[in-house]
Amino acid sequence: MLTSVAERAAPAAAVASTPWTVDAVLALFDLPFMDLVFRAAQVHREHFDPNAIQRSTLLSVKTGGCSEDCGYCSQSARYETHVDAKTGPDRMMPLEEVVAAAKAAKDAGASRFCMGAAWRGPKDKDLDSVVEMVKAVKSLGLQTCVTLGMLKEGQAAQLAEAGLDYYNHNLDTDKEFYGQVIKSHTHGDRLDTLDKVRDAGIHVCSGGIVGMGETRRNRAGLIAQLANLSPAPESVPINNLVAVPGTPMANAKSVDGIEFVRTIAAARITMPTSFVRLSAGRREMSEELQALCYLAGANSIFYGDQLLTTGNPDTGRDDALFAKLGLKGV
Repeated sequence: MLTSVAERAAPAAAVASTPWTVDAVLALFDLPFMDLVFRAAQVHREHFDPNAIQRSTLLSVKTGGCSEDCGYCSQSARYETHVDAKTGPDRMMPLEEVVAAAKAAKDAGASRFCMGAAWRGPKDKDLDSVVEMVKAVKSLGLQTCVTLGMLKEGQAAQLAEAGLDYYNHNLDTDKEFYGQVIKSHTHGDRLDTLDKVRDAGIHVCSGGIVGMGETRRNRAGLIAQLANLSPAPESVPINNLVAVPGTPMANAKSVDGIEFVRTIAAARITMPTSFVRLSAGRREMSEELQALCYLAGANSIFYGDQLLTTGNPDTGRDDALFAKLGLKGV
């Protein structure tokens, strides 16, 4: 049995992805619920301690003002939302504030610190600031992750040299539905950035969002596309849409909780050695729904009361639920 976070992350890069068709993943979704969750739990136990949950803390180091038109995003400059864009020379959070937040996250029990910036992609001068953040957080003994949008040639290598462990760039949804969510860039653009990250030797963090109006087949398509990356992402965030007023998806219909658990289970079965992260939307979930997600193979969460711009369960609430379920944070 693998025991450390680093040891659990390593096999994902070494195991060849199983070629999954959309129909094969859809067949998983169509299984009787109890059979699907049982199978996912079996797969989970083959590769992980089923009672250990990896904890990451997320911090927005540059908020709002993004040029892209992602229909779910509160940080797009195209929409009137509750987010005020930071502009001018001080739009990036000062390094000392980032380090203080990282220290607090580590003290609270997080093992990975994720930094997000709302850009189409970073300019070179912006990347220099992020590189210093990565180095400083890494020196605290935390795993590091950033999400900065689309990368240009050479930028992934700079991040790798700084010691970056993970780069997050979600596919969001499958190729067929993508154009109904985002028009300012393509699904292929996302894949191009993931290729740059992988070529630089950085672990890939990539998942998607459930509840944007997609069909079950679209959800199966997303899972298949992620699972068929070579190798599959080491970390797979599954987000339940937080409908933000002012965005095109403000009135999107929520996905049924059981359907969400099915998505978690399908991700676990198709990507057996990846961390499957229960991500945005968790604050709105009951304890019982979260427990079902853990049973179905989710073994990572964002830990702390704030994501980039939306809320998250506070650490006390998570600690209490972990105690009820006999889970341990790693």
